[in-house]
Order: sequence, then structure tokens, then C-alpha cells
Amino acid sequence: MSANPQWDISRALGVARFFHLVCGVRDACVTPFLTLYLRQLGLAAPWVGILMGTKHLISAFWAPFCAFLAKSYQKRRVLLIGSLLGSVGASLLMVLVPPLDRDPGYRSCNGSHSVTATVPPPGVALTVNVTSAPEPAPNHPALSLPAERSTGVTPADGFRGGPGESGQEPFSRLPSSFVGSIQGTRTTSRVLLHPITSRVKDTPQEGAFRVVSPALPLLAGGMALASPASQSAAKGMAGALDLSLEGLRWTFILSLGSMVFWELLTSPLEQVADDSLYEYLDFVDATDRYRSLWIWRLLGMSAGVCGISALVGQLDCFLTTNGPRGVVHFYGYSLVSTLALLVSIAFPVPVCRRWEPSYKMVKALSLVGGDPRLITLALTVFLIGTATSTVQNFLFWHMKDHESSELVMGFSVALGWLGEILLHPLKTPLLRKLSRVGTVGLGLGCLAGQLLYFSFLWSWWSVLPAQILSAISHGALWWAVGASIEHLATPGTERPLSAMFRSHFYGGGASLGSFVGGFVVMSFSLAVLYRACCVVLLLWLALFLSIQPRLPQERKINYSKLLAVEASDTSDSEQGTERDWLVKAMRDEHSDWRG
Repeated sequence: MSANPQWDISRALGVARFFHLVCGVRDACVTPFLTLYLRQLGLAAPWVGILMGTKHLISAFWAPFCAFLAKSYQKRRVLLIGSLLGSVGASLLMVLVPPLDRDPGYRSCNGSHSVTATVPPPGVALTVNVTSAPEPAPNHPALSLPAERSTGVTPADGFRGGPGESGQEPFSRLPSSFVGSIQGTRTTSRVLLHPITSRVKDTPQEGAFRVVSPALPLLAGGMALASPASQSAAKGMAGALDLSLEGLRWTFILSLGSMVFWELLTSPLEQVADDSLYEYLDFVDATDRYRSLWIWRLLGMSAGVCGISALVGQLDCFLTTNGPRGVVHFYGYSLVSTLALLVSIAFPVPVCRRWEPSYKMVKALSLVGGDPRLITLALTVFLIGTATSTVQNFLFWHMKDHESSELVMGFSVALGWLGEILLHPLKTPLLRKLSRVGTVGLGLGCLAGQLLYFSFLWSWWSVLPAQILSAISHGALWWAVGASIEHLATPGTERPLSAMFRSHFYGGGASLGSFVGGFVVMSFSLAVLYRACCVVLLLWLALFLSIQPRLPQERKINYSKLLAVEASDTSDSEQGTERDWLVKAMRDEHSDWRG
């Protein structure tokens, strides 16, 4: 069979392994660090949540639709090549998005060590104190500001600043537009760019953006009297804030457009490649060798996330100062996508056959609606996507606020993926000992424990021990979900049902978690978000385990009893022999031959 290159299974599996490895490196270059880059652009948590929620929503519904069209019109290879080629250019569009501040700070390099000062994103309380020659104190106290009650500055996303940070930001940390308008003023002024979350209790319904005007001396009659210098400074400050809000609006719109276009081109790649390889192996009854290919993707992702983070650290001193340092991730993504494009030319695609309409996805959907066990499993997967999205979106923000480097961030993610690979040999014993329901419960418990632990992080390295649990909270949990789907699915609906759970239910949950999570972080804090997700998962875990015994169970087939019944019904009589279809067919064929 290997003489025909069309059915060279060894070559096809080798190309597929290398393709999965390269695609894993490609995805790891950007995906874990995407929200961190959006923060470097100057976007606060709600806007990042909207962007990531839109990304997950497109992936959940656009990828299956494109896979269906590619199969219907026999254009799978065209879609693979087009997706990779388009993603090279679409990813570079993110590099062209202007950050909110075009002068994000300074970089001072001393040998291999570099120090980078970044600008807080919008939603950070910016405090500017400008002093001049002493003036006579006014007879009446100055207008009090809400922010003056706070002893420190807390970003809008709810993260506390590190030790040693004061409530007064130097001019080097401010956008250049602010600095030009502030210099020369003779009064003490504070500027708050909302949304904020300070240590004083402010209501989150005070508006999307508000500006606290500079304090002006008051006369005895209650009328404010401002000098011409103060009035010009106030006007300059208001103009600078208007420009900043306009820049924020354009940064968000351009980021949204670039990300939507990028996701439309990228999301169908994985499902189309998986479907093509599975059908290719199904022609020669070799689908059992398909199950181990996910390991190569995880290996590629582990190597890619560590490699790109180390590269960013090394190139820090050589980057231009008028843009965020995260652009290296997109350049690496485009470079690896070019390599994946070359590999996709030899990727195995099944022989073109006449397409016949199938309604497996409709059957899978009707199967979910008619089985209470699949309904509870779908709700579980939806909640898993909701909780996991909060970790994927904002954990690196939390680590960055604890002075973590990108290399440590990449290693923390790779630690969970490598743990999942190492745990894989124990998959069968784990499912046999704990059962599918027990393994799902164990995974949910570990995920809730991780979220609770993340809400109490105290240092940049403290995230590493909890990441080891990702082998169970992600790996073992999805193994149990996959085994349950295979057990409950009817013949021919296993793959459509699995794709529905991974794309629609999990993707929909991740989209909802991103949308809601950003506003929760702005209104409260990241710790509150993680603890709330932990409580929800624990409540669902208790409900999930309590209702499992009450769900209708499938009738188990007793094969020994069936064999016994069949043996008792069998006799040596002519009537019993005629009931055997094989004997009857042989007799008919023999009679036809004699005739």
C-alpha cells in the first residue's frame, strides 16, 4: 500500500506530526500574550474583555461553518493554504494599531540587563503634582477631590501596585500630551481617567469617563476665582484629555477590526486540518493512530511559548521606543506561519469523492437536547469555558503587576502543558478508577482550587505551583468529557458531537466569560472575579455530582445472557437451521449453482 504515495500512511503521519508541531509553535507565539499586548496598547480590562469575547465568539461559530463549506466544495487544501497565507498578513495588522501613548516610556540598557518603564493603561488613576513658588494660603479650604483620600494609586483593572509605588506619577510615566499641558501650571491638580477602581468605595455607575477638575481657590462668597494661568492650564488639560479619549476610541476600533479579520482567517485552520487527516486515515482504517497527534501540538506550544518569551527579553534593548514591546510576538507568529504554509502543501487531504449531504450535526444537536446526561455535560463544558477564559485573559496581567517577566509567564503556561503530556499514560487507569463522572468532578475541583489560589498571589513565582494542577484541571477533565461523549453518542455522531462541545459550548462559555470578566475586573478586582468563578464552579460541582444518580441510566447489555439465550434457541432441526441467515444464504447459493 505504501507503493501508492496517495496512501503512504507513514509519510502522512510524519507530515501531520510536523504540521501540528509547527502550528503549536505558531499559536504559542501570540495567543497566551495577546491580552498583555492589548494592555500595552493602552486598553483597560473591559475593552480587552470585549475584544477577547468577540474572538471566541467568531471561533465558536465561524470555524465549523468554514469546515462544512470546505468539505462540501472539496476545497480543503485551498482553505488551509489561504488561512495560513492570510494569517501572515492579518497578524501584522495588529502591529499597525497605534498605542494610546506613542511614547510609552524609556529603556535603559546596561549590558544584557534592561529596565523598561511602561505607561499604565487608561483606567489608571494618574496623579500629577506640580508645585511652584509658595503663595499665600486661601482663606477657605480648596475644593476637595475624591482621589485625595486614597493613599495610593490602583489601576482600573483592580490590581494593586507593587511596593514602593507612590500615589504621584512622575512626568516620565505620563503620555507626552499630558506633560505639555501640565508644565507651567501654578496649582496642584489631579487627573483621573475613568474607569478607575481606587481603595475608596466609588460607585461603578458614575460614568464611563469623568475628569475631576483641578482644585481652584474659592472666595468668601463661594465664587471660584482663577488666574489666567490656571484657566489656560485647565483648558490645556481638558484638550489633552479629549485627545486621549479620541485616541482610546481609535485604538479600540482598530484593534477590534484587526482582530476580527485575523480570527476570520485563522479560526477554520485547526478543524479543517483535523477533519482532513481523520478522513484520510479512515479510508485505510488507521484512525487509531490519529489519537496521539495532539501531543505534538502541545510540545510545539510548550517550545514556542518559552522560545518567544526568551526572544522578547533578549531583543528588549533593540526595540524601537515608539511602540509596545509585544510586536515581537506578531513577527514571530508571521515567521512560523510561513513555515507552516510550506508544510501545508504536503499535508494529507482525502481523495475527492462525490459529496453527499449529511445531517450529522443536526443529529448531534437533537441528541444533546434529548439526553439529560449530555445536557448536564454541555452546561459543565460551558462553565469550564467561562472560568478558563478569565485565567487566559487576565492572569498575565496579575503576574505583570507582581514584577514577573515574560519568560516566567511563558514557563508557567508550558508547565501545565508538559504536565498534561506526562499525565497521559495514566489516562486509562484514571478513568477506570474514578469513572468518567468522578474524573469530571476531580477536574472541576482542581480548576476551582486554581482560581482560588490565583486570587491570593503574592509574588511572581507563586503562580508556578498552581500551574501543575492544569494537567488535571484541563487534561484529565477533557479526557473525561471526551470519554463521556463517545459513550453517549450514537454511531456516526461521535465527531460532530465532540466538535460541538469544543466549539459551540466551550467557545460560547469563553466568550461570555471574557465579556463579563472585563467589567467585573473594572468594577471590583481580579481577585473578586477569580473567587466568584471558584464559588460558581464549586456550586455546580455539588449539583453535578448530586444529580448524576437521578439521571436516567442507559440499559447495559448482558452479552453472556444473550449468548445463553441464543444457544438455547438453537437446535439441530431443519427449522432451527433455516433461522441461521448464513446457512440459509449458502443453501440458496448452492441451489442456484445446481440449477
